[in-house]
Formats: sequence, C-alpha cells, structure tokens
Amino acid sequence: MEKKFRRYDIDWLRVFVFSLLIIYHSGMFFVPWGWHIKNNNIYDWLKWPMLFLNQWRLPILFLISGMGTFYALSKRNIWQFNKERFLRLGIPLVFGMLVIVPPQVYFERLAQGQFQGSYWSYLSTIAYDGIYPEGNLSWHHLWFLPYLLVFSVLLSPFFLYMKNNKNRYIRWISKVIQKPYGLYIFTIPLYLLESLLEPFYDITHDLINDWFNFFSSMTLFFFGFVMVACGPILWNAIERIRTKAFYLGIICFIGMLITWQFEDGYTRHFTEAFLKIVNLWSWILVLLGYAAKYQNKPSPLLSYANRAVYPFYILHQTVTVGIAYYIKDLQWSLLLKATILIVGTFLICWLIYHLIILKIKPLHPLFGLKKVFNYILCKKLNI
Repeated sequence: MEKKFRRYDIDWLRVFVFSLLIIYHSGMFFVPWGWHIKNNNIYDWLKWPMLFLNQWRLPILFLISGMGTFYALSKRNIWQFNKERFLRLGIPLVFGMLVIVPPQVYFERLAQGQFQGSYWSYLSTIAYDGIYPEGNLSWHHLWFLPYLLVFSVLLSPFFLYMKNNKNRYIRWISKVIQKPYGLYIFTIPLYLLESLLEPFYDITHDLINDWFNFFSSMTLFFFGFVMVACGPILWNAIERIRTKAFYLGIICFIGMLITWQFEDGYTRHFTEAFLKIVNLWSWILVLLGYAAKYQNKPSPLLSYANRAVYPFYILHQTVTVGIAYYIKDLQWSLLLKATILIVGTFLICWLIYHLIILKIKPLHPLFGLKKVFNYILCKKLNI
C-alpha cells in the first residue's frame, strides 16, 4: 500500500475490533447461549451488553476488510492480488484447522464427557474424523478466513474494474453520501437481506448452507471497497454524520429491546429488521467517524499491534477455551474469572507471538505474516 494513501484510523479500528473479539469470546463462557465451554455459573444479564456488541462487531470487520482490499489492489494486478489472498488466508486456514483448532474440540469433548484421555491420544485417534459437530474437524472461529477468501476471489474482477475506471456508480455514490443522512443509503440492501433472507437461513458459518450470513457479509465487504473508492468525500461525510449516528444508534438499540418484548409476527419482524440494520450501521459510522478524528496518525505501537492482530486472531480462541476448561468448575466470582480469561488470553497470545512466531521465520506464512519484520520497532517499544 502506498504510504500517502494509508488510513491509520482504519488500522487502529482493525486492532480495536479484533481486541473486542477476545473480550466477546471470553464473555461467551458466561452467557446462556451455546458455546464450546460453559462456566458453572451463567449470568443472564450479561447477554445484553453482549447483544449490543454482537450487532456491529462482525459487520465492521467485513467492512474494514473491504476497505483494506481497496489499498491492497493499488499495486497489484488481479493475479497478484488473488495469489496474495490465498497465501495470507488459505495457508493460515489449513494450518489453523490442523493445528490450532483441534485443542478447542478436545477440551469441548472432555467437558461433555465425549472423550477421555490425553491430547496426544485424541490427536492419534479421532481428532480428524468427520466434520464438526458430529465429527471433530472444524475451522471454528477461523470461519472468517474462507469467507473473506471467497469474497476476494469473486469480487476482485469487479473491484479492479472499478479502481481503474472512474465509473458512474462511484460518482453517483459520492454525490449521494454528501447529502444529509446520505450514508444511510447503504442500509437499503442490508435491510432487504435482513428482512427477506434472514428468516430462512440460520447462521452456520459452514460457507455452504449459510446464505444469509454469506450475502450480508459479502455486501458489507463490497461496501467497504466502494466507500473508500469515494475518497475524501467519504471522510467528510462521516465527520458530518458521526454525532447524529451516535444518537440514532442509541435510539435504535433501545427500539430493538422494546420490539423483543412483543410476540413474533410480520410487524415485529420487519420493524426489528429495520432497527437492527440502522443500529449496526450507525455504530459503524460512529466508530469510523471518531477513529478518523482522533486516530488517523502513525505510531510504533500501531505498527506492532496491526501486525500482531492476525496471529492473535488465529490463536486467541484456542487459548480462551483452554483457560476456560480449567476454571469452569471453580467457585470464583465473575470478575475474577473474566479477568483471568481476558488478561490470560492476551498475555499468552502475546508471548507466543513475540517470543516464538516472530523469531521463527518459517512460522510467518502459517500465521499470515509477511516475510519482512522490522525488529527496530520492537526496540523502540522496549519489548
């Protein structure tokens, strides 16, 4: 990516949202929803802040990924781009499924009484038999990678055409988003998907039968590219709307809480779909707006953290599940267990990343890292 085009606020947001992922997955240990390992005490009230995060945490990740794709295409042709996508997404996915994810399934089988024995005996017997959940082979939290890879390959010809040709579509979007609330035009396709497709497809993360999640995520990925293609017009529009978006987000989330009190029906469904989409889009605009205002600047810490995000993402859930298994039956408070889970996950991931992954170059492609790393950066940070 050319330095003059780099948006440091997008890098900061990427770090922030992936950090929230660790906190969110730690929270899954304590809430009533199904997850791989559950605490001996479940806290029903915790689902409300989790629901708030759940509205926009994945949508903004796909949007940011689409934005990053715009810059990734700046110096690449379509073959170079897709080759780079395969190396940075496909290889870590296969490695993750074979090495990183199996411990998660192992701890889950132990907790549910479906397996007894050491991890090595699990690896040598049933670890790779069948597809999860009936079997044990899975991509678990790494589902984001195959989706992103497929989106990149499918949309890359269109992206390259749009980038090389100032087409009417981008010019039209640029005009629309300059109008009051013009940025909310992106909610229309999302609302149609949410209201018309979501009722028929559960979110499975299996890529094959996950049509609602597939199309809504790809739409957000596409929007990220289109928005950045609008150039400075986008960031000026976001600056003007961020405060209004903040209030809209609060109103819509409260509205969702109210609609959940009514019985299911057409009126509730279409109302809830509208509130959900405006809510998640509003918080995306809020995060983009305030990051652009306060965080669009480089720093050694950002350079280090931005590079560490991908390995942390690959590692984190295995670490979280492992810690959760050993503390799940202890009679400790929510605060103590949550602190151990979150701090422990961050610390162990950092130790593995900084002391092992960075030092052993053959591991770099397995965790999606580029070949060159500036060790001077570590010295500047005293780490």
